[in-house]
Amino acid sequence: MKHLVHPRPAAARRAARSQGAAVVLALLGLGGSAWAQTPDIFRDADLSLGEKLIVEHKCSACHARKVGGDGSSIYRPQGKINSPGLLRGMVDYCSTELNLQLFPEDVTAVAAVLQRDHYRFGMSVAPGAKGSRP
Repeated sequence: MKHLVHPRPAAARRAARSQGAAVVLALLGLGGSAWAQTPDIFRDADLSLGEKLIVEHKCSACHARKVGGDGSSIYRPQGKINSPGLLRGMVDYCSTELNLQLFPEDVTAVAAVLQRDHYRFGMSVAPGAKGSRP
């Protein structure tokens, strides 16, 4: 009997199976991390770059000077930042006002870290957990 060769290379078949499994898990709600639920605007953001830029530009120290304490109360101002786009826009505003000269991908990276650590738009969070939404 003649051996049949599949028209797609083995690597492509494995990748397709892996993607198919991820879709099934996501549909079942078993997809794993909350990052999978993150808004599209932040999906490809470089979180390590965002973390580095936040430290480098001393964002927390500036926020503490503005609002007191550790500066974290600056996040989630009542009714102002209520979408991923507005969050990214606020980071861009800070960059412009402080003349940080961040590139668009830098702004997105910083906003993605804030999304992960404070805002959590579109993410399920246990009540009372850090970043939980009222």
